[in-house]
Amino acid sequence: MTEAEILKALSNVDDPDFKKDIVTLNMVQDMKIDGNHVSFTIVLTTPACPLKDMFETACTNAVKLLVNKDATVSIQFTSNTSSKREDTGKLLPGVKNIIAVVSGKGGVGKSTVSANLAMAFAQGGAKVGLMDADIYGPSVPIMFGVRGERPKMTSIDDKAYIVPLEKYGIKLLSIGLLVDERQAVVWRGPMVSSAIRQFITDVDWGDLDYLIIDMPPGTGDVHLTIMQTVPVTGVVIVTTPQDVALADAKKGIAMFGQAQINVPILGLVENMAYFTPEELPDNKYYIFGKDGGKKLASEYDLQLLGQIPLVQSIREGGDKGKPVMANESDVAQKAFAEFAGNTARQIAIRNIQNKPTKKVEIVE
Repeated sequence: MTEAEILKALSNVDDPDFKKDIVTLNMVQDMKIDGNHVSFTIVLTTPACPLKDMFETACTNAVKLLVNKDATVSIQFTSNTSSKREDTGKLLPGVKNIIAVVSGKGGVGKSTVSANLAMAFAQGGAKVGLMDADIYGPSVPIMFGVRGERPKMTSIDDKAYIVPLEKYGIKLLSIGLLVDERQAVVWRGPMVSSAIRQFITDVDWGDLDYLIIDMPPGTGDVHLTIMQTVPVTGVVIVTTPQDVALADAKKGIAMFGQAQINVPILGLVENMAYFTPEELPDNKYYIFGKDGGKKLASEYDLQLLGQIPLVQSIREGGDKGKPVMANESDVAQKAFAEFAGNTARQIAIRNIQNKPTKKVEIVE
C-alpha cells in the first residue's frame, strides 16, 4: 500500500455538510503505513461532530475495497474548530464562535436548552463557556449547582478581570453569581446594557471553541447591546409547539433577519415537543400540539435542529444543579445530544459558506 493509493481511495469519502471529499478538504493528516496496517488522523471542524462513526466506517471500507482487502485501518480524530471571527485581536480574542440562544417569549425552556447545549459540546471535547445574559431572571447558578459561589478576580496587563466559575468543564458567568439571589435586580435598561458589556469586556473567558449566551426573552436592549459589542456567529431560536409561542418566535426570527442586524440563524429547536413518561419511553403525547416548531422551521426555510421531549428528568436536573446531559442514559439526553450535533454542524457550515458576522451598527 502507498500513501497515494490510500488518499485516492479516501477521496471517495465525502463530507455531507461541505459537499466535498475529505482529501480535498485536507481533513486527512499524519498517515503512517506499516505492511497491511495504515493509520491516519481525520481533522474535524468541531469536536462535537456527530459524524465520527460515519467517517470511520466509510474510510475503512474505502481502503479495504479500493486498496487492500486485508488492510487494518486505525483512525484517530482531532478537531480544529472553524471560526469566521474577524475581530479576534480585540474583544474575546480566544473565542472562536459566539452562539446566542434566544426566544420570543419566556417560559419555553431557553435556559435549559442553553445549559444542555453547553454540556453536550463540552462532552464532545469542545472548550465551552456559558454566559447568562438574563439579568432579571438568571438561571445558571441553580441549573449548575453553584448557588452562593462567587467568581474570583485576576489581573491581565494591569487590568482587573472576572474569572468565570467552572463546572462540568464549562466556564460559567451570571449576574446571579455576583448579587444575592434573594435581591431583585431593579435596574433600568442602560444599567443592564452596561453589565452585559462588562460580561464581554471585563471577563477572562480564555480560549473557547464556543461561547454560548443564554439571552433574556424577547427582542430588546440586551440583544442589541450584545450584537453591537461583539460579532455573533449565529443564533439558535427556541420555541414550544403551541401557537402563542410560535407567534413570538416569529418575532425573534424577524429581528435577526433585519438588514440592520442580519445575524445568521443556525436553526430552530422545538422544546417540550411531546410528553414522554419515564416508564414508557416509546410513548409520545403531544399535549402542546404536534410539530409546531417543525412547521415554523419549514415556513421560514430554517433548519430544525431538534425536538426536545417534556420529561421529568429535565426538570429534576435543572433543580438539582445537574443538567440532564450529565445523566448516563436518558431519553432527553439523546434528544439534546442530537440537537447539539446538528447545531455544531450548522455552525461549521455557516463558517464555510457565510461571510464573517459584523458588529451591528444601528443609527438612532
